[in-house]
Amino acid sequence: MNSKRLLSIALIALAVLFGLWAGRGGHVMAAVLLLVLPPLLLAVAAWRGWPLAGFVAGVFALPWFSHGVMLAWSEPAERAFALIEIALALVVVYASSIDGIRVRFGKQQ
Repeated sequence: MNSKRLLSIALIALAVLFGLWAGRGGHVMAAVLLLVLPPLLLAVAAWRGWPLAGFVAGVFALPWFSHGVMLAWSEPAERAFALIEIALALVVVYASSIDGIRVRFGKQQ
């Protein structure tokens, strides 16, 4: 699978997860603006080929990963959502890095 498509799919899945998660709380509009919109915009940017989409998504994946670890550790009721968030953040890091890793460690010509 193409790394841009994998990145877009992971970001869309993360946005859906945040939408489902935020829909249970009282601050839906704030959650949509702060949690759902950034991965959706990055997914569109990655799909359309914006060169910095992978880098920005990789940077955003760090707080998503940290947030998931923090909630998985401290909130047993939120653990399932948090573990999915951790997994998706790792997929985002992988998908945003794989092209550079292939170039760096690929066959030398």
